[in-house]
Amino acid sequence: MLAQLAASLGALKLPLRLSLPDGARLDLGPSPRVELRLNDPALLEELQAPSLDRLGEAFIQQRLDIRGSVMDAIAVADSLSRALVPDDVTRLPDDPHERQTDAEAISYHYDLSNEFYALWLDPEMVYSCAYFRHPDDSLAKAQIQKLDHLCRKLRLHNGERLLDVGCGWGGLARHAAKEYGVQVHGITLSRQQLKLATARVAAQGLSDRIHLELLDYRDLTGKDKYDKVVSVGMFEHVGHANLAEYFRILYQQVKPGGLVMNHGITAHHTDGRPVSHGAGAFIGRYVFPHGELPHLATAVAAMSDQGLEVVDVESLRMHYARTLELWSHNLEGKLDQAAVLVDERALRIWRIYLAGCAYGFARNWMDIHQILAVKPLADGSHHLPLTREDIYSKGRGADLSER
Repeated sequence: MLAQLAASLGALKLPLRLSLPDGARLDLGPSPRVELRLNDPALLEELQAPSLDRLGEAFIQQRLDIRGSVMDAIAVADSLSRALVPDDVTRLPDDPHERQTDAEAISYHYDLSNEFYALWLDPEMVYSCAYFRHPDDSLAKAQIQKLDHLCRKLRLHNGERLLDVGCGWGGLARHAAKEYGVQVHGITLSRQQLKLATARVAAQGLSDRIHLELLDYRDLTGKDKYDKVVSVGMFEHVGHANLAEYFRILYQQVKPGGLVMNHGITAHHTDGRPVSHGAGAFIGRYVFPHGELPHLATAVAAMSDQGLEVVDVESLRMHYARTLELWSHNLEGKLDQAAVLVDERALRIWRIYLAGCAYGFARNWMDIHQILAVKPLADGSHHLPLTREDIYSKGRGADLSER
């Protein structure tokens, strides 16, 4: 079988070594940087059609091990799959996204272990794309810059009310309350996130300015209640079929003249189909069950149909590639500690997921956009400045970026 693989894969000249339990091995190119140790010899046959989900699943099931950089392993796996697996252009049917399944999906991903996430996130535990003013910015610095970038785009002012939909561990809520003097109402479906976020709010003396609760966005009852609304890393869990309802509810929450910021991952393909060669299938099965990525055009259309006027769109794709690279590097450097906090299967999933997403964002498999919209006043006007100069001018944001 090794000889057969050599004949079919040797022309690819990949920096890859395949090794078997009996000591046999095959180098597919000079100076291999990655070794795949096949614990299950049956994988030799499966490598004739090595889709990314099949390779990832084999790693999770411990049928193979990786020796070398996991980032290099992702690149090699991509080269294999592109050479041997046809591109998948199938548009999967929309998930129903019922309340129970959404809550279970959020719990599966976010309730893994607060201590596990703390190993590789920044000190504020911001689990979303950072904002790098300079390529060598640290992760901690870039995350503070992202929080402030959001606040400046939302033009937050002292005394305003901010709704944070999908508040995570509360990093944005704390930053907005401390630095901009706003009152924050944050909601999440993750009990573990809520527990730690609430404790951090109390520890920083912000309980009088921040209220966090376990709540589905569909249960929000406010109408024209908030000056600004922000949602970061949330609408990926909403589903294509629920986008209209999601943005209708956000529209209802904000006062006329108020702003709505949606920060989320978007699909590369306009029809919203998953990443091809098995990468999307792997993420859907093992990382974000029921997750669906709308294309930017779909998101803008859904917002517009609900009465929100889109006034600014910014892609942070390369920022997310760098963020994920740093997350992956942090986790790879603390594998022994991580193994104490989560089981082997979960750790393998996250290793592949973080490195794979860093690779995917860098290569434009998917994107991430900040979409700023306004709820116009009755006469169609709004109070936004004529330019973006206030977002990028020196002042609070510039000072914070130097911390």
